[in-house]
Amino acid sequence: MLTASPQHRAKALEFDPIPAVAGIGLKPQHYVEIVTGMPAHGWFEVHPENYMGAGGAPHHYLSRIRQDYALSMHGVGLSIGVAGPLDRTHLLRLKMLNERYQPGLFSEHLAWSTHGETFLNDLLPLPYTNETLDIVCNHVDDMQDTLRRRVLIENPSTYLTYNVEAMSETGFLSELCRRTGCGLLLDVNNVFVSAQNNHFDPYSYLADFPLHRVEEIHLAGHADTNDEAGARLLIDTHDRSVCSEVWEMYASVISRRGRIPTLIEWDSDVPELATLLAEAAAANRILARERV
Repeated sequence: MLTASPQHRAKALEFDPIPAVAGIGLKPQHYVEIVTGMPAHGWFEVHPENYMGAGGAPHHYLSRIRQDYALSMHGVGLSIGVAGPLDRTHLLRLKMLNERYQPGLFSEHLAWSTHGETFLNDLLPLPYTNETLDIVCNHVDDMQDTLRRRVLIENPSTYLTYNVEAMSETGFLSELCRRTGCGLLLDVNNVFVSAQNNHFDPYSYLADFPLHRVEEIHLAGHADTNDEAGARLLIDTHDRSVCSEVWEMYASVISRRGRIPTLIEWDSDVPELATLLAEAAAANRILARERV
C-alpha cells in the first residue's frame, strides 16, 4: 500500500496542494465564461469520467483552465466496493488523467455501482463487515499504487442499513484509513441525508468521525420529500443550494478541523456561474473565521 512502504512513498508523484478555500464543480456551460472572465476563485473539481475521451472541447477547456486554477478530481465510477477486481481499463484511464492534469486532490466514493458487465448509474451502500473492509482496503491499495498517490474516500449518502453490520460507518472509515493510509473526503450533506433517513443524530456521527483524516469537504443540496408511507425522506440530488442545517453542521466541523478545501457540489439543474460563486463565498466566510 502506498503510504506504508518507504519505497512506495519515494515513487509517489507530488502535486501542488489545493488551497484551503471553497471551490466549485467545473461545468461545460461555464467553460467560456471562466476562460474569458477569469473569476477570482480558488479551485475547480471535475469528474474524471467526463474527460476520458482522447480530446475535443472538454480537454481543450480543462487544459486551459488548469493553467490558471488548482484542480481536484472526484471519481464516480470505479466501484471500489465491488466484490470482484477493479475495472483495469477504467483505473488506467484515471491514471492517465491524473498524470496529465496533476490534480491537487483525487477522491472516490465508498460505494459500489457495478455487477458483472452491468454498470448501475448510482452509488450503492455497502454492509460494514470485516469481509467488506478487506475488499475495500485491497481496492484502495490498488488504486493508490496505480495512481502513485494518496486518495480520499467519501462517506456515502444512504437510504437503508444492513442488519449484518459488524461496525459503524465511522469505524469502518477509520480502519480503512489505518490499513491503507488513504485520506477522507467528508460530505456534510451526506451525513445530514443519512441521519434523517436512518434515524441517527448527525452531530453524534460527526463526533465519531476521524476528522484528522479529512482533507476535503463537500457541501450540496438535497430534495426534501416523503416516502410511500408518508415519512420524511431526503434525496441527495445536488440540484439546489445548501440548506441552513448543513451550513450549521459545516461551521461546527470547521471549528474543530480548521480551514480545509471545501467544494460546492451542484450537478443537476446547474445554475449560472454567479450562483455557484455566491455559494462558495458563503463557505469562505465560514472558513475565514478559523485559523489555518
